[in-house]
Amino acid sequence: MATLKEFRNKVKPNWCPGCGDFSVQAAIQRAAANSGLEPHELALITGIGCSGRLSGYINSYGFHGVHGRVLPLAQGVKMANRDLTVVASGGDGDGFAIGMGHTIHSIRRNIDITYIVMDNQIYGLTKGQTSPRSEMGFKTKSTPGGSIESSLHVMETALTAGATFVAQSFSSDLKELTSLIEQGMAHKGFSLINVFSPCITFNKVNTYDWFKENLTKLSSVEGYDPSSRMQAMQTLMENNGLVTGLIYQDTEKPSYQELVEGYKETPLAHEDLDLDEEKFNELLNEFM
Repeated sequence: MATLKEFRNKVKPNWCPGCGDFSVQAAIQRAAANSGLEPHELALITGIGCSGRLSGYINSYGFHGVHGRVLPLAQGVKMANRDLTVVASGGDGDGFAIGMGHTIHSIRRNIDITYIVMDNQIYGLTKGQTSPRSEMGFKTKSTPGGSIESSLHVMETALTAGATFVAQSFSSDLKELTSLIEQGMAHKGFSLINVFSPCITFNKVNTYDWFKENLTKLSSVEGYDPSSRMQAMQTLMENNGLVTGLIYQDTEKPSYQELVEGYKETPLAHEDLDLDEEKFNELLNEFM
């Protein structure tokens, strides 16, 4: 069984000192080691943005995709090799703006992958513009007079779309975040984990101190039941989405792979794809 050290490589992250993404990287590495994975059994697929660099900082299979397309790539990897534990990650701009269509359809499709979103409520890599997660009145370079658009309530949206695993954490709570990623990896279906990951350079509103004052841990809510979709929605609405922990999990709904007729147990990546000349000509003649 691989140790935490084996999921580290020699590439030094170039995030700003204090960025929440450092903790997300550490949590993924710890979760992979705690889950008994070997580096070659983990595939980390990332999108564009500061968080997109993550795939180069962890010793595993990795792919750095284009803006908003991390989930199609991750789903393709999982369908080609069901033996891999596939983790997709990106920022709130990547996942909830240009990639939002893929996010919604990945949720309803319920393919067995884990999607970790580093949510800093701003575009960091492009130097500080309003994101879909920015609150009304939020002032940035793109909204100097304050944003006039509502913030997207992603956890509520995920529940409405039929998500089977919905969780949220805070990058400074490494223990909880690691546990949630482990649970997401073990869940048979699509796991969405939104992580409040403060941008210390461009977001001077949603800071570490702000989150510490405003977040509610679901573990402290008496009688909270993550198997109740109705209670999950009500709790999110009552707390303006500012909760951390396992929000909702449905262990009964089958994953996409379980429903695909003829989906082989042997991964495509391990199939013998060699064609003899007779078979090749037979296939070629179908298109003549």
